Amino acid sequence: MAASQNGLIVDEMSDRIIAVAERMAMTNGAHTVNVRKILLELGITNRVFYNRFHNIEEVLDIVYQKVSEQIRANASWESDSQEEFFERVTDMVANTLIRSYDLKKQFNHYMFENDSRSQSNYEWWMSAIKQMFAYAKTKGFIRTDADTDVLSYSLWCFWRGYNADAVGRGIPKDEAVKNCKYSFGIILDGLRTAEAASN
Repeated sequence: MAASQNGLIVDEMSDRIIAVAERMAMTNGAHTVNVRKILLELGITNRVFYNRFHNIEEVLDIVYQKVSEQIRANASWESDSQEEFFERVTDMVANTLIRSYDLKKQFNHYMFENDSRSQSNYEWWMSAIKQMFAYAKTKGFIRTDADTDVLSYSLWCFWRGYNADAVGRGIPKDEAVKNCKYSFGIILDGLRTAEAASN
């Protein structure tokens, strides 16, 4: 039985429409996805589509959320040693770049616009990054005078900006990952406690 949300139908056909839009976006780019193409592919009418979604942007927003969740799945940084912590954080940034590089390549313009506008994605990353820095402080991995609010926002900007530029310019993925790890490693070195930096 179909559910109803905001006066719209939510059912198996809704999922099929989202799946087709996602495949089209990943294959040819989000800018190529439109209602007419979805109708032709699924053999459905305007009425079937508009009973489930207000417009194509609503469908792409759902696809964007799915892609964002897949990218966020790489956020893992807890460890017992400082060296392992810094290595895991650097790997997390690199793995996120790899995943987002593959996902955003065809979803490029739409993803980057929505990364800026999506409050929930921004809040998720801010929370995750702040937790990471708080954890590192309690373990003595980073300087206690580090302002985690400022650092979290700066890291978000670095991460997002680096991804956007690498994908937008078409920098080869291996080169982008290597350069990202190098640059991010230098940034992290500045956060090490004085004791750790002298070892």
